[in-house]
Amino acid sequence: MYDLIAGVDEVGRGPLAGAVIAAAVILDPDNPIQGLTDSKKLTEKKREFLSEEIKQKALSWAFGRAEIAEIDELNILHASMLAMKRAVESLSIKPQHCLIDGNRCPELDCTSEAIIKGDLKVQSIGAASIIAKVARDHEMVELDKTYPGYGLAQHKGYPTKLHMQALQELGVTPIHRRSFAPVKKLLES
Repeated sequence: MYDLIAGVDEVGRGPLAGAVIAAAVILDPDNPIQGLTDSKKLTEKKREFLSEEIKQKALSWAFGRAEIAEIDELNILHASMLAMKRAVESLSIKPQHCLIDGNRCPELDCTSEAIIKGDLKVQSIGAASIIAKVARDHEMVELDKTYPGYGLAQHKGYPTKLHMQALQELGVTPIHRRSFAPVKKLLES
């Protein structure tokens, strides 16, 4: 039995723009948090509230990221694994075991287990999903100020109709993932 278990999740695999951000969270069993689940199941307001509560109550939490150039160089799967590895390595308390959302684990210095739909089943993975989503959403809102007209604050970089239209009209920015098919296609045309 492990005492220090970290839940790990990432956000931002699907968007055409921005970094992929992962989080690792070691919850405090003596300081429970109500309402932890997959961040996509929560309202923005609830995510914001829980994100602050997680940061206050968790024994340790940390972010890891893979930048756009790394995503384009490695591919999104390997970049996601790198972001998760960086999140775990950034924890102030080293976990004995990690529970990873999904069907594969990054290479870590401790044992790990992949759990499909882990953000729904395991509280610490749900916590990681929430803080990662809030952090990435905030980043996209800031990037929207630097790159106006793309609607990044609304769609967070996902390939919505609005985003695709803006890409065609305004062109590809430095924050767009050049290896992703819709962006690559635009660059080649």
